[in-house]
Amino acid sequence: MIEKLSLLSPIMQALLAGLFTWGLTALGAGAVFLTREVNRKLLDTMLGFAAGVMIAASYWSLLEPAIAMGEEGRFPGWVPAAIGFLLGGIFLRLIDAILPHLHIGFSMKEAEGISTTWKRTTLLILAVTIHNIPEGLAVGVAFGAVAAGLPSATISGAIALTIGIGIQNFPEGMAISMPLRGEGMSARKSFWYGQLSGIVEPIFSIVGAWTVLIARSILPYALAFAAGAMIFVVVEELIPESQQKGHSDLATMGVMVGFTIMMILDVSLG
Repeated sequence: MIEKLSLLSPIMQALLAGLFTWGLTALGAGAVFLTREVNRKLLDTMLGFAAGVMIAASYWSLLEPAIAMGEEGRFPGWVPAAIGFLLGGIFLRLIDAILPHLHIGFSMKEAEGISTTWKRTTLLILAVTIHNIPEGLAVGVAFGAVAAGLPSATISGAIALTIGIGIQNFPEGMAISMPLRGEGMSARKSFWYGQLSGIVEPIFSIVGAWTVLIARSILPYALAFAAGAMIFVVVEELIPESQQKGHSDLATMGVMVGFTIMMILDVSLG
């Protein structure tokens, strides 16, 4: 499979990877057809798991190769990684401040972004959609790095990142569709909106791959940018949401397990 994938163009590789991660978001959202609500302890554990996966992926798949590539330039290797990492967090913070959205479990009074009359459903979907932007970028940049010839970037490593992000997208899809179902929306509509939150991933995976292909010199910055954006999502949204209902021990163990699995994936395949 890896050999066949390596024959495709980087843009097509990134698109297929983005479609895969989107598909697992849809699979998680599809849980609404089996039950009306999910056990909150399970959901918080899975959100913690998603956070652990993203933390591990941010280092092994993004920051580590960014530092390695940065050492080839005239600056210390940590410079591009530090700059890109901070810019990624700032980028997500700006989106967070501008785009209206509402985190799961919060009241309408706690909606973030500019003031709007949009419905609660729309705001919930936008909150998860923001999560998925850096994930799509990370996947695209990883495949772009392979095409750019970065020694520390491999097709196996990009696939490992894709698998890891796909796995943690499952609880994210569930986390948006289940609350919608619980608020009285039909199972079909809840699924539709749940999977829709992941549609940005194939789009931004293409953007990520295309960006580094046309400007190889920004690759270490782009890798670190995706890492910074992902860590922002973890700290600002995933971890707080997973511990909101008092299941902090389970959520924390979820983080540990998710981190370990992603580390194993990345090291063994990368």
